Amino acid sequence: MITEQRNPNSTDIDLKSISEIVHIFHEEDQKALDAVNAESHAITVAIEMIVRTFQDGGRLFYIGAGTSGRLGVLDASECPPTFSTDPELVQGIIAGGDTALRNAVEGEEDKPERGADAIREHQLSDKDILVGIATSGRTPYVLGALNQAHAIGVKTVFLSCVPPAKELKAYVDHFITPIVGPEIITGSTRLKAGTATKLVLNMLTTVSMVKIGKVYNNLMVDVNASNTKLVERSIRIVQTVTSVDETKAKAALMQAGGKAKVAIVMLAKDIDRDDAIGLIEKNRGLLRPILEDM
Repeated sequence: MITEQRNPNSTDIDLKSISEIVHIFHEEDQKALDAVNAESHAITVAIEMIVRTFQDGGRLFYIGAGTSGRLGVLDASECPPTFSTDPELVQGIIAGGDTALRNAVEGEEDKPERGADAIREHQLSDKDILVGIATSGRTPYVLGALNQAHAIGVKTVFLSCVPPAKELKAYVDHFITPIVGPEIITGSTRLKAGTATKLVLNMLTTVSMVKIGKVYNNLMVDVNASNTKLVERSIRIVQTVTSVDETKAKAALMQAGGKAKVAIVMLAKDIDRDDAIGLIEKNRGLLRPILEDM
């Protein structure tokens, strides 16, 4: 198995200087970038599936064990503050539950039935999409989840760093397989495989959010202004889009309940908060057609 093979580039790494080891890391991380780039089409197809799911009222779930599970939970947890999404829209499931985010829960990843149970516990439906993450391509917990999800009509995507086994095609609709090669430390898939996984997950959610209107130009117009930094960012976003001064941007944001997108529409169209919200809903959350119709 590729993820368990020894890497000739890191042979005798314990005899090398720190600077030499750092150089090896740079060389190997570039391989992760190249591997993800090679999967661009597969990533694009997966994003198209996710966008359709969101548009049809469905949800995105990640499921994994160990590093894979933690990366899925991380990506899901960043969506509400970045895009003001409902926490239910993107969810991460990890073998062993929340305890496993900080401490290894031994043995859970070896139980396919626990993965199937997780699908039932989170009440996935045929409107939803599930991305199983297992860099080795064989984690029983993840495969059990994918199998159960497919059985109830959930769309399934499998992200791994090895070519998919033929039998997986019976219950996986789509594969993303960045082949990063053997790790610097044999079997330590939190390294290149983890890097590749994080890159792919970044694209799956971010590009999907762009396509459902959570981003205008390259600005996070649906940011949840929940702290000082994000409040200041919201003000800058409103100013950038509408060209008003800081005082007007702050006033509009206050009237808009802190929602930058609503404040932008209020200022751009000279309408009140309720009319702005209605116009945004009419345009399915997309800001560009509203601003272009001026």
